Amino acid sequence: MTSPGRYHVTLILAGRPTLHGWWDDEPVARRQFASLVGQCGRPGARVTLVDEATGETLTEWPGGAQSSAMLPA
Repeated sequence: MTSPGRYHVTLILAGRPTLHGWWDDEPVARRQFASLVGQCGRPGARVTLVDEATGETLTEWPGGAQSSAMLPA
């Protein structure tokens, strides 16, 4: 069994984890993060991108470590 990727994206809706994804490549994980914000970004939603190797939250919506506007397209 292989371990999930290093970069973990989580979508929380109404206080419940709704979707998880793991990627080994940070730029791919950031694109997935931005896509979720674009599709699901509304009041009550929360999207986070965490580096599982360091435990650091790289970005979150709304607000957070790095504005989603600064993410690569």
